[in-house]
Amino acid sequence: MIIQRYHLYLERTSKAKNIARFYSISIEPNLFGDPCLTRRWGRIGTMGQRMVHHCGAEKEAVVRFLELLRQKRARGYSTVPGGSADNY
Repeated sequence: MIIQRYHLYLERTSKAKNIARFYSISIEPNLFGDPCLTRRWGRIGTMGQRMVHHCGAEKEAVVRFLELLRQKRARGYSTVPGGSADNY
């Protein structure tokens, strides 16, 4: 069972390189209360793609969440206050 929900929305933009990408990571319970890490990514303004990882424990999901965050920050993604890909 998940004690706390996690959600993070990141963007990477560059007008010079025509880059406008989003990346969203969240940890939420599935129907049975087990933690699932959901990733969404794509071009800003599109539906993008989605992948769900089913985890055995919240700790496993958090470790994967933090690893993905580290990777995305290394590639130039940054957090956006109030940003959300849920509108697409």
